[in-house]
Amino acid sequence: MMPYFYEKFGNPHSVDHSLGWKSAHEVEKATEQISNFIGAFPDEIYFTSGATESNNLALIGLARKVSAKSKRTRFLLSEIEHKCVQEAGKAISHQFTIPVDHIPVNKEGRVSLNVLENMLGNDVLVVSIMAVNNEIGTIQDIDNISRLVRNVGAIFHCDAAQAPIAMDIQELTEKVDILSLSAHKMYGPKGIGIIFVRRELRNLLEPLFYGGGQQNGLRPGTIPTPLVVGMSAATEFLTSKDIYQKRLHLSQMREKFIDKLVKLPWPVKLNGVGGHLRHPGNANLCFMGFVAKDILQLLQPKIAASTGSACSSGIIEPSYVLKSLGLSFEDIEASIRFSLGFDTTYEDIEEGIGLINQSLLKLSKIRY
Repeated sequence: MMPYFYEKFGNPHSVDHSLGWKSAHEVEKATEQISNFIGAFPDEIYFTSGATESNNLALIGLARKVSAKSKRTRFLLSEIEHKCVQEAGKAISHQFTIPVDHIPVNKEGRVSLNVLENMLGNDVLVVSIMAVNNEIGTIQDIDNISRLVRNVGAIFHCDAAQAPIAMDIQELTEKVDILSLSAHKMYGPKGIGIIFVRRELRNLLEPLFYGGGQQNGLRPGTIPTPLVVGMSAATEFLTSKDIYQKRLHLSQMREKFIDKLVKLPWPVKLNGVGGHLRHPGNANLCFMGFVAKDILQLLQPKIAASTGSACSSGIIEPSYVLKSLGLSFEDIEASIRFSLGFDTTYEDIEEGIGLINQSLLKLSKIRY
């Protein structure tokens, strides 16, 4: 990325000088690399600031095109979608008075195909279901979801931000119509992402804002060449020959981590589904009888982990994802999401377990 901040800093939309040509060439190369990564055509890729913008563009962009005469107006969102999708759904409901319904999930966080099928109808415009959940790592049955959605002629939008580390997504665009990605969720830089829009749907989306007409006017604004190059490099990394082994190693480290935690002398349980139906680096665990924030405070600055809570206007809310699984308020407050990466080692796991054990021991003494 560095040369495109300094030596090759031209605006890729400047057509009158060589600096602009060089930047435009790199953007074209990156677009082709990213389109190959997800199995799309280059002209179906639009750069955004990340999956939050992409998800808003997908849903609100479709809602803006819905008229009073439209036969299809209903939006279906799974109840464990990312906060940005949930908030976009609220905006669509309130600002456009368009019906937005939520698809329930089971205790593992998976969408029930029978329930979805019963909710679908000829009045549904779009169904939005994420490929992999960001809090509990649940991987959805995209193949069968796609079949049901397409049977009724609805548009299938998929927030795939968490998917690149968890699975091969090269064929995902065969199953979905609109897809969102963030580079920083796949070892790329922050501040860049894409939205894939199937060619035939391009005119069904209204842009969120307006400008100089870049990217066919769907997402105007200057494309940040260094970030685009960084995202392209990340996709190249994730298509390397040893990526399967990296995912396998990550899954093995995750299982070791969970296994050692549940064997501690305190009640610890895994939230959500286990095994291959879960993101290989995700471990969301409930430390029953404890308060997650107390544990995290004692773990600083050694371990970076988080609760599933969302902070909005200074109000801390319980995780709606864990609530959807049927967890009690106490268990939600006791849950922590740990994220492991490709470079996580067995030694890291051992050190982490030791630090968590010390924290729980200290808190148990205070409690009793």
